[in-house]
Amino acid sequence: MSDENRMYQVSTLQALALGYTRAVITVEELLREGDTGLGTFEDVNGEMIVLDGHCYRATQDGSVVEPPGDSGVPFSAVAKLHGKREFQLESMPDIQSIRTELTRRIEEHFGLNSMHVVRIDGTFDRVDARSEAPYRSHHVTLKTVLDSNQTAFIFENIKGSLVGVYYPDHMDGINMPGWHLHFLSEDRTKGGHVFDVTLKEGTVRLDKINRIEINLPKDAAFDTYSLKNASDEEIKKVEKG
Repeated sequence: MSDENRMYQVSTLQALALGYTRAVITVEELLREGDTGLGTFEDVNGEMIVLDGHCYRATQDGSVVEPPGDSGVPFSAVAKLHGKREFQLESMPDIQSIRTELTRRIEEHFGLNSMHVVRIDGTFDRVDARSEAPYRSHHVTLKTVLDSNQTAFIFENIKGSLVGVYYPDHMDGINMPGWHLHFLSEDRTKGGHVFDVTLKEGTVRLDKINRIEINLPKDAAFDTYSLKNASDEEIKKVEKG
């Protein structure tokens, strides 16, 4: 069976939210499974953007580096982007307008209960983003880590790409329901998790995904986490700032 429409996920959002930030696989292993997506690194050491088969790490100040292939990955979602649907966006004033339009586009093709991977290449008036420094502890919630180590920053008049995944409501806990977007500048020097964005114009490439493979942590420590105890409210605060 072809892998062209498979989402490959490392661990679950609930596990990350409750503080499971140990490496499950390496960056090198992750890139064998997909060329487009997002995630984070061991000890929450920055925001991950996967684009064109490369993995980038947005550091605490919003600058971007390519991490070594043996860097640990505790959480990620990637797929192979074919761009089977392509369309233009213009004058999107905020991230909610982009999410609403993307949702409308997948709904018209009966896709609300499936996963999707998206890439938007464009010109942005403003990108409101964040990243974070590593926090070497376990069983400390992601919200607590971000409250102490997160830095927000603004990029203005910049070309680049939004990279994201969509998970349907019925997969809540495996990943964040709805659209989750990260940003990477065209010159690959700036990026982060996106809180808000103003898009001047952009080209969207979108694929529907109807299969998923989840690589769960294999060490005994994973079973010390009560995953259903992850608070929906905390997860939403982590996502939306």
